Amino acid sequence: MSHAQAPGATTAAELSCDLLVIGSGASGLAAAVTAAHHGLKVILVEKDAQLGGATAWSGGWLWVPGNPLAQRAGIHEDLQQPRTYLQHALGQHFDAARVDAFLAHCGPMVGFFEQHTALQWVDGNAIPDMHSHLPGAGTQGHQVAAAPLDGRTLGPLIHRLRPTMRETSFIGMPIMAGADLAAFLSLTRSVRSFVHVARRVSRHLVDLALHGRAMQLVNGVALVARLALSAERLGVQMLTSAPARRLRIEGGRVCGAVVDSAQGERVIHATRGVVLAAGGFSHDLARRRALVPRAPRGDEHLPLPPPGCSGDGITLGESAGGVLDTELAAPVAWAPVSRVPHADGTVGHFPHIIDRGKPGVIGVLADGRRFVNEADGYHDYTAAMIARVPPGQEVASWLVCDHRFIRRYGLGHVRPFPLPLGGHLLSGYLKRGQTIDALARACGIDEAGLADTVRAFNHHARLGEDPAFGRGRTPFNRRSGDARHTGPNPCVAPIAQAPFYAVKVLPGSFGCFAGLKTDVSACVLRADGSVVPGLYAVGTDQASVMGGHYPSGGINLGPAMTFGHIAGLHAAGQVQG
Repeated sequence: MSHAQAPGATTAAELSCDLLVIGSGASGLAAAVTAAHHGLKVILVEKDAQLGGATAWSGGWLWVPGNPLAQRAGIHEDLQQPRTYLQHALGQHFDAARVDAFLAHCGPMVGFFEQHTALQWVDGNAIPDMHSHLPGAGTQGHQVAAAPLDGRTLGPLIHRLRPTMRETSFIGMPIMAGADLAAFLSLTRSVRSFVHVARRVSRHLVDLALHGRAMQLVNGVALVARLALSAERLGVQMLTSAPARRLRIEGGRVCGAVVDSAQGERVIHATRGVVLAAGGFSHDLARRRALVPRAPRGDEHLPLPPPGCSGDGITLGESAGGVLDTELAAPVAWAPVSRVPHADGTVGHFPHIIDRGKPGVIGVLADGRRFVNEADGYHDYTAAMIARVPPGQEVASWLVCDHRFIRRYGLGHVRPFPLPLGGHLLSGYLKRGQTIDALARACGIDEAGLADTVRAFNHHARLGEDPAFGRGRTPFNRRSGDARHTGPNPCVAPIAQAPFYAVKVLPGSFGCFAGLKTDVSACVLRADGSVVPGLYAVGTDQASVMGGHYPSGGINLGPAMTFGHIAGLHAAGQVQG
């Protein structure tokens, strides 16, 4: 028995199972549901009081080439195409064995959950890959998300689920990317959109009055809800407020863990092993200081996952001999994030996913100059910001727009018309100036630099052009733009109608890329490449199969659920390493 056990330290009743899963995001729930479906007795423990982890706060999209929804739509693709794409996108970080394992299992994983569980899908067939200039890049058929779910069907389980992230919801109501979001952004320009929004908001207000939370579940919370419902139906015991403190190791094999509970420490025996799915190290300040560039204090970086994602799984894995893989292109999945001061004194974080691609906004640094194609991926925007800001300066940018833009699309946490701007101006979140020079002074941006940038941008934008960065040239750019825009480029329009506005944007992340080294079956590896018997790592506790790159939306959750599924199969003896 290893030092990790601390024998005799517990007095509470012991529990036994075949497989223990630590963490309740998509990867952990996928492992639990898969293993339980194949006959294993599964216990899942969650550190926080609610299930869902970072997944519940996410958009909920998965990148899964070769999925059955695409095939039913007539999109038939040789998996060599996305493999070629990843080969070029990941470069020296391309891990052929793990990439092949992912591509071989991701489509069947979608089919498994669709056939055997409560998890049903909607397709994202029209969503293109981010880097269309690379060989193998796809323009369709690579993405899926959980189908919306009426929370009333969950019974008491609904109150065990983490609600949608405050900053990305509207009075607690999640809005799904696609037609739902498009309706909210065009409600003043379309009768159909207005009716859709009115119905959604009216029903949500009723749900708040009757249930105290959103019951129209979409995005990541719908994914968690459907997975948790599937786990409940399969008899998975899901324990919340139960952080895992140490692993049990016997004869060199991981065979359970000691977890906290309201009654004290409890020992959980797990004959088939333990799956680490605790959400990565996003809120481990020491690891952030060590691994995240340009964040010497750690708090310069704004992580989007919940505070409970603080490195527990990685620490547990290291205690059993696993190693943290940091040889990646980036340690985290970058996101441009703004700090949102709330009226109650708290400060939230808002991810700028949608606004940057719309026509009539630019991103500039403190010198007032643009530095990137704003309509490219969020990871690319943030990486460029980090690379371009000179050493010694705060890594920050400002998204700058005019009155027409902010009333039509909003900006960050600022909502479009008819919602008011005043509160955001009073809090300092939103800066305003009657002229571009006045806006520059309000933000602390170089006045001459910003004036020159806006003048040059407007000159070309009137023609729908962006010779500086080519905005609007790729399928991904155009998808991020506004199809209703009357100009020749859905991503480009002049910044001309006073007053002018800006929001400060800082580097943040959706989750971690650096994680425990694993093999093709999600088994944790030691430094010498040997397997730690009985120990799996999935989600952001597992080193990203994308090698620290971000080739498409959904590349966090797609591999997370796929390797969670593989871990469940492997523990149940359904696949070999």
